[in-house]
Amino acid sequence: MKALQILIDGFAISSLYATGAIGFTLIFGVSGVLNLSHGSIMVTAAVVAWLVAGSFGAGPYGGALIGVGASVIVSLVTYGIVVRPIQKSRAIAREEKEIFVLTGTLLWGIMVQEVIAYVFTNNPKTVLPLIGGVVNILGVRTPRTEIAIAAIAWLAMGLLWLLVNRTRGGKALMAAAINPRGLTLCGFELGSIHLLVWTIYGVLAGIAGVLLGSFLGVSSDNAGQLTASAFSIVVLGGLGSVTGSLVAAYVVGYLESLTAYLVNPSIRTVPVLLLLVIVVYLRPQGLLGRR
Repeated sequence: MKALQILIDGFAISSLYATGAIGFTLIFGVSGVLNLSHGSIMVTAAVVAWLVAGSFGAGPYGGALIGVGASVIVSLVTYGIVVRPIQKSRAIAREEKEIFVLTGTLLWGIMVQEVIAYVFTNNPKTVLPLIGGVVNILGVRTPRTEIAIAAIAWLAMGLLWLLVNRTRGGKALMAAAINPRGLTLCGFELGSIHLLVWTIYGVLAGIAGVLLGSFLGVSSDNAGQLTASAFSIVVLGGLGSVTGSLVAAYVVGYLESLTAYLVNPSIRTVPVLLLLVIVVYLRPQGLLGRR
């Protein structure tokens, strides 16, 4: 019975991790940015969804949509006032811009986190579940919203696959990840491509944040842990590899679930960090990375 519970819960949390981590690795692959404000953006989406659904009576679906919208806005602001100015700066040496972007997004994420804590306190907030009730799966009582979470996460990833593989803009994203100079020679503006990828990232991070808020609840204190989890998944799967991030998300999700159920929830991230150290030592490019 416990094994089935771990299987169900692990699948839901892994799907959440995959949704957020794929967006995280997508902006790295296209724009070369490791966004260390990732967790704060996810928390923003969840807190806004909680506020709008509860205090303004928008209901779970209205709250979720506005929460995702808030995530997109914060994502674009992050790109517009933190990342792009550093990338375009002539005062910063080219080889130093990456560390400046890392530092800038980290500090920006801390600022967003502190604003959330100041306005809403750091008490956990639980987003209204999208679907109420429970269902019995082979003797395990499972909230319906947990099934909906996994379904929505996979729907989002499926739509992303269609966007990337079946639309002109999506194919331009892939081309930007492979050969940005060649893409500009074909008449595409890299600035527009970067705006598109940051918008997609905001949607994915927002969906992951809202779903996480309805599953486990979130607070401003979770921002750092969420960023660390996404970073661990992306490095474990291979920087820039969307497939690698998907595989790594399920490895991390199930490893955390096993640790929480069989050992202690307070140390659920420790085995993941140990695995990350081993993988980085034995295969620095990650499970499916090429570089």
